[in-house]
Amino acid sequence: MKKIYHLASCSTCVRIIKELDPDSNYELQDIKSNKITEEQIEEMHALSNSYEDIFSRKAMKYRAMNLGEKDLSEAGYRQLILDEYTFLKRPVIIINDQIFIGNSKKNVELAKAAM
Repeated sequence: MKKIYHLASCSTCVRIIKELDPDSNYELQDIKSNKITEEQIEEMHALSNSYEDIFSRKAMKYRAMNLGEKDLSEAGYRQLILDEYTFLKRPVIIINDQIFIGNSKKNVELAKAAM
């Protein structure tokens, strides 16, 4: 499987996708218009071994909901991501059995090399 979960309105995601220049074998999923399914989040978890790793603390709702003051479990992270697309750390790039999470320069370079 070759897939990129992103937010179409996010300029960082747009820039990274342009930089990666994925071919037609890659499926692009805008997580705002096409919500993440339970099956998809389970696949991400199987590759990353952690819901926390795919959870974004930079989301505005993280502060608004005072989540920094709560002790979240793996199940809690999972449910928040399923309930609200903004909690997925973006982009998430899946290339066969590898997962690249987030927009750090190192992560983008690793994904580019894997492509």
